[in-house]
Amino acid sequence: MDFQEEIQILLSSNNFLVYIETEEEDRLEHILYQINDKQFKKGICTWNFIDGYTNNPNYLQRGKKNPLETLETISKQEDSSIKIFFLKDFYHFINDMSVSRQLKNTEQWLRQYKKHIIISGRGKKIPQELKEYITYIKLPLPNRKEVAIEISRFIDTSGNKYKEIKDQINEAYLGYTIKRIRKSISQLIVRNLPETDIIQHILKEKEKLIEQTDILEFFYTNKKIIKVGGLNNLKHWLKVRQLAFTKEATIYGAKIPRGILLVGIQGTGKSLSAKAISIEWNLPLLKLNMGKIFTGILGESETKIKKAIETSESISPCILWIDEIDKVFTQNINNNDSGTTLRVTNIFLTWLSEKKKDVFIIATANTISNLPIEILRKGRFDEIFFVDLPKFWERANIFQIHLKRIRPLTWYKYNIYYLSKLSRKFSGAEIEQSILEGMYAGLYQSREFTTADIAQAIHNMIPLSITEIEKIDKLRKWGYSGRIKLA
Repeated sequence: MDFQEEIQILLSSNNFLVYIETEEEDRLEHILYQINDKQFKKGICTWNFIDGYTNNPNYLQRGKKNPLETLETISKQEDSSIKIFFLKDFYHFINDMSVSRQLKNTEQWLRQYKKHIIISGRGKKIPQELKEYITYIKLPLPNRKEVAIEISRFIDTSGNKYKEIKDQINEAYLGYTIKRIRKSISQLIVRNLPETDIIQHILKEKEKLIEQTDILEFFYTNKKIIKVGGLNNLKHWLKVRQLAFTKEATIYGAKIPRGILLVGIQGTGKSLSAKAISIEWNLPLLKLNMGKIFTGILGESETKIKKAIETSESISPCILWIDEIDKVFTQNINNNDSGTTLRVTNIFLTWLSEKKKDVFIIATANTISNLPIEILRKGRFDEIFFVDLPKFWERANIFQIHLKRIRPLTWYKYNIYYLSKLSRKFSGAEIEQSILEGMYAGLYQSREFTTADIAQAIHNMIPLSITEIEKIDKLRKWGYSGRIKLA
């Protein structure tokens, strides 16, 4: 059911005071006119604080800078041709005692004459005493159908120049408001970009837009392959589900996978895996910065997590990456934060269980000992994988990947098997660092770095598996207990 159908049902089922949360006032007004033309075929009267009533000759400028008069005008009017009163940004005034009382009185009049007041605004700010009178609903970001209409107009304007990549443009603009789509399209028309550049331009624009939320980071896939050494069981699990986001999977009746939790030692490739999956599956990747969720005034954290969920759903199918989830969602809820952590946790867990949109979750954790049991149960994630320190052949593969990247022509000259043997109990990140240290040694002596330089770096390094031996041994013992899949 789309938003327009939802509003039609609300207005047909005795909801006479409706508050619609939105940042897209013009789009909402357009939708209301469409509903009115289809369902009521009567007039709409609009109001704003500066101009008062603007589009009805009987009430021009009434209620100008006077919210109370705005409501009194409605209950005194006798014009049967008006069905909907659209009050823009009226949510600012509903906490006022006199306005609140007048709203209750006006609701009785609306009920009697079968008319409706639609209030628009930002944030869910309905006072307790009005919750029985006002129905709340949120205008979602434009769906695929709405975006497609805008893109069709753009392609027609461009003389069908971008017709071949129409579907890709549609996908790229998911998560935009209509106004932002139109602004962006205006830039595209002026720039007259070639087909090869247009998608990248939109995605870079989207990256800036999403990062303005201050809680999400956007990674767009540029087809550059990221190689991850080892993790063969995880790779196979993902490969089997690669087609789950396609139309073929929908026809087949297969459900979209919910997500995975990767638990393991720091530096073993958990975060790198999230980026690699995004590229392999050709899905946009959003990284949720949980640290920034818990900042600001009381109630703001809940708003931020809801905004993150809404944004990820608006550009679905996509991947939502939550790094080090164990540092945020813990069994030991902070009792000194007025219940904020508990409320945010509940919002997130409820969404994990009930989400309908195609958002694949990749969460990483260094341990699960402090994670709430609710996060670990089936239904939140499809699978929990333990990411161990790389074995001999996996270390050799990691050395090869990094050396091929920095020395594509001479990588084979390095004794990878010798280095793999030396680096027992090293993580992938520590292996990469040992190569870097070897490069520094060669650079300092103005020569090419050698196997011996890397070997010396390995000898000088103390890996995390030694400095945190007790914690890591405990984690590995749990990882091999048979209660979790090995990556």
